[in-house]
Amino acid sequence: MDPLTHAATGGALWRLLCSAKRRDLLVLLAAASVAPDVDYLTRLWGADVFLRYHRGLTHGVLALFAAPLLIALLWGLRRGEFLRYFFLTLLAWGLHLGLDLVNPYGTRLLSPLYWEALSLDWVFILDPYILLAFLTAFLWPGLFRGRARRAAALAFLFVFAYVGARAWLHQEALEFLQGRVDAYRYKLSPLPNDFLRWWFVADEGHRYSVGFVDLLSRRLCIQGHYDKGLPPLAEASKGHRVVKNFLYFAKYPGVRVKRQEDGTTVVVWKELSYGFLPGERFEARLWLGPQGRVLRAQFKF
Repeated sequence: MDPLTHAATGGALWRLLCSAKRRDLLVLLAAASVAPDVDYLTRLWGADVFLRYHRGLTHGVLALFAAPLLIALLWGLRRGEFLRYFFLTLLAWGLHLGLDLVNPYGTRLLSPLYWEALSLDWVFILDPYILLAFLTAFLWPGLFRGRARRAAALAFLFVFAYVGARAWLHQEALEFLQGRVDAYRYKLSPLPNDFLRWWFVADEGHRYSVGFVDLLSRRLCIQGHYDKGLPPLAEASKGHRVVKNFLYFAKYPGVRVKRQEDGTTVVVWKELSYGFLPGERFEARLWLGPQGRVLRAQFKF
């Protein structure tokens, strides 16, 4: 999820669990809700480096327990509230990881024990309904006269029910896809602000098939195929840093090789899970000269 949604989650937790007089706990919960994304700093070393390390160590089980313990020791112990600081930080940090887990980007939840990114693919990375629910719960006393704690409880109940409904729709779309495309691995990604259409990648062994599943019309639309057999230039490009970082992240990498009129060749690697996004999103591109020398490299996400 985006940082604003995470911060709003911390604010809603504060309304639910704390007294309005404890502004220090609001700071604690908001900070703990956003803190796992400190790995955004890797963006300074390039988009491909960010893609490789984002949602890594700070989103794993070690950080989930170590960070709350450290915060409780540094600030909670001095205030005589070690357990309160520990459990509130643990809850806020854990909700951050949970919200990241249910979207398709993936999070290395078991790091450093296991570095594979896990994702449930139930909601899109940016979800306006989850953001609105938590933001309303936090701002409720300023917008309406009413019980802030009750509003926060209703917000959490709504989010849990909403995510549960999305999980059910995901399963329905998966069963529909499995009945029509024979593959041994499937990826279903939710579309922005859409409940009944899902983007799919089907790994058929020798190729990937991509397209849309529409639960309303009960139709399957295949948009294209990507062969797994790599042309020589695509195979050679895997040694470049940008492509290495891309392939570390990508679970369903598709590649195209394009010859240009000026004699150069462009090798385009794309994470097929995001093939529904417009433009050159989640793509690594290498421009090669006539002798195969890399002229330029670019990554966009």
